[in-house]
Amino acid sequence: MNEATPTPGQPILETEELIAGYVSEVDILNGVSIAVREGEIVTLVGPNGAGKSTLIKSIFGLLKPRQGRIMFADEEISGQKPHTITRRGLSYVPQLDNVFPSLTVEENLEMGSLERSSTGERIDRMYELFPRLGERSGQAAGTMSGGERQMVAMARALMPNPRLLLLDEPSAGLAPAFVDAIFSKVEEVNAEGVTILMVEQNARRALSMSDRGYVLDLGKNRFEGPGRELLDDPKVAELYLGGTARVDHPEEVS
Repeated sequence: MNEATPTPGQPILETEELIAGYVSEVDILNGVSIAVREGEIVTLVGPNGAGKSTLIKSIFGLLKPRQGRIMFADEEISGQKPHTITRRGLSYVPQLDNVFPSLTVEENLEMGSLERSSTGERIDRMYELFPRLGERSGQAAGTMSGGERQMVAMARALMPNPRLLLLDEPSAGLAPAFVDAIFSKVEEVNAEGVTILMVEQNARRALSMSDRGYVLDLGKNRFEGPGRELLDDPKVAELYLGGTARVDHPEEVS
């Protein structure tokens, strides 16, 4: 594990010296560079205000970078609109307000479809991936539990069959049983060929299942490396994981 050391290999997603913020002349990101290779799970960790969600929103076109560039599948997408980015094969699940509460589960999934001719087929696939949603296809999303709503949001983002899925705090506020279910689904989706980049408050759990991770602090790269190595690094553990380095094996992490 190295401090902000480039990773070899051709990435599907890359940010280069990204600078961005919400208020004029106030930067949240101060030159962040990351690379995500196809098929990976990559997690962004760091303290509150480090710029993790800002980076995700910048990638998806919800925030226009002031400097730097964003490359996805060998094309620059810096500053493009979210609907254009979605059609290029990149989907996003926000932390909050991520379902249409008055619509049923099935109607939510329909909203995520880009090709109407394949909508029914994609919905059937989502019900296979998330059986609970199939059982509740006619239920209004706003009446469901937090974990169920998160599944609806993930399924809707997967409707266009993206190459890369951005997840912003997928386990935030969920009951323990649903935390396990959501992480399991993240791994299952990745196993089917979808690359994952996520921000996650449960840093230990997320890093234990990640190919690589990035630690951001004050809007800059601080550390990067394989997820397990970041867990084992005493400095990362002390500064960013709230304690000592991991000493157990990844399969033992609950």
